[in-house]
Amino acid sequence: MAVRVTFVATARSSPLLADRFEDDRPLDRAGWDAVQRVVGDLLPLAAAELRYCSPTPRSRATGDALGYAPLVQLALRDCDMGRWRGLTLGEAMAREPQAVDAWLADPRATPHGGESLLSFISRVGGWLDTRPVEDRCRIVAVAEPSVIRAALVYALKAPPSSYWNIDVRPLSTTTVSGRGGRWHLRLDGTPAQASRR
Repeated sequence: MAVRVTFVATARSSPLLADRFEDDRPLDRAGWDAVQRVVGDLLPLAAAELRYCSPTPRSRATGDALGYAPLVQLALRDCDMGRWRGLTLGEAMAREPQAVDAWLADPRATPHGGESLLSFISRVGGWLDTRPVEDRCRIVAVAEPSVIRAALVYALKAPPSSYWNIDVRPLSTTTVSGRGGRWHLRLDGTPAQASRR
């Protein structure tokens, strides 16, 4: 028996350089416009038997705009960044350069007082492993790119350092299929309209 989980990356609510740790801002106008451009491509995923999203306003709004009416899953929340919450990477680096270096180098490090990268990957992987296993069950999950990167590292049993080498574009889809502990990756790509952004 196998389950298929398709992750949909949330629409962006800020320019890339303004991405903030645990960013819980809602979609801005550009994000709404991007969703409208791809809704035709992503609407078929609404036929999934189970539809989830992370608890951020951006994830819920993306899922709702795509017609998914997703159920919020706390396990799909972004990594707890402790006192760095709301900062950009550049701002955290300016304040605590050695702490940021330690965090980037060691997946067990928690210099910000929050969750380690390894714990984050394990949490998201635990959610993935506990999905209902009914043959050919389809699941869609709208989540932040960071959550999808964590799921991919877990599913592929890749070293935690590979998290930094995965680029998940807004409104792209990525599918894993299998069951707890045995996952296969299928690259779905980015809808053509979203990639123009």
